[in-house]
Amino acid sequence: MLFRQSGILHTSYASAQSLFPLSADRWMISALLALALSAPFTMSSLTVSTVLLPWLVWTAAALGLNLILGWAGQFHFGYAAIMGIGAYTAVHGARNGIPWEVAVILGGVMAAVIGIVFAFAALRVKGLYLALSTLALQFVMDWVIAHVPAISGGSQATLQAPSMQLLGQAITSERGLYYVALGWCLLVTMFMLNLRRTGLGRALVAVREKDFAAAVIGVHSLYYKLIAFATSSFIGGVTGAILIFTFYRAATPEQFAVNVSIEILAMVIVGGLGSIIGSYFGAAFILLMPGMMNSFITWVAQLAGVSLGVETLAHIPHAVYGALIILFLLIEPMGLGKLYGNIRNYLLVWPFGYARK
Repeated sequence: MLFRQSGILHTSYASAQSLFPLSADRWMISALLALALSAPFTMSSLTVSTVLLPWLVWTAAALGLNLILGWAGQFHFGYAAIMGIGAYTAVHGARNGIPWEVAVILGGVMAAVIGIVFAFAALRVKGLYLALSTLALQFVMDWVIAHVPAISGGSQATLQAPSMQLLGQAITSERGLYYVALGWCLLVTMFMLNLRRTGLGRALVAVREKDFAAAVIGVHSLYYKLIAFATSSFIGGVTGAILIFTFYRAATPEQFAVNVSIEILAMVIVGGLGSIIGSYFGAAFILLMPGMMNSFITWVAQLAGVSLGVETLAHIPHAVYGALIILFLLIEPMGLGKLYGNIRNYLLVWPFGYARK
């Protein structure tokens, strides 16, 4: 009923190829955008700074990884290292007097350059061998960041990030930091939405499906793989810098360790490979579900009058959280984004379900 296509006349290619041809989609996007813009005024400061802001930043990171994993079909187990490269480059640039905008772009460029250097070696192999090659990038960068004092100050050092200066104006309020994260997340989202409609996006999908077949029709697989690695690394580098400046306010080696790469990979897989809205769902699930499960289990235990020890409370939520991930993937292996797509496709013809048969 909400997504009914009656009244939509396909009279031009431009209207048929628009991002949101259905009026229901446009209304939903407008409502969500209005809710996001008004969040600092309608929600508590704690919710905005500890829930919404990190969710937006990690969603941008998941979208960047989804570009190389979901669109190009290339494994990448070292995305946190890419984010760390951009973060440390931007922090050092800002500390040395470079304007914040330029420092963040330099962080993305540095991440893209190092990502391409490793891609030349990694792209000679495929599948699990490629995964191990990118995992090697993660371990190498972990060691370099932790043991080169010029970068991080040492394995136990904390590199304080200077205050953010956007267009010469200092941004220190939580509201301003939130809007910076929101702006970057929307920018990455718009890029990904338009990418799948371009020749580059179609070429990446062709490489993902079968690179030999793509080569037969004139798609140079190595060239497009390098573009995918460079673009994904640039997004990851800028996202890492924004994560430090808006949320952590300081950089440490532990913030970009191998477990962070696994969490970002889980965001993409749970959300759905190649799914933009799935990246939002996956980031929310991985970030918010553990805390929600902890609160829920504590509430249930108090309601039932059961006394749970500290160690039990520390492990039960993670066990339930892992079981939920398995359950979701069993129900829909294509991720939460595909579940949303299934519901949307059902509503397209509801209540005339026989029309799809």
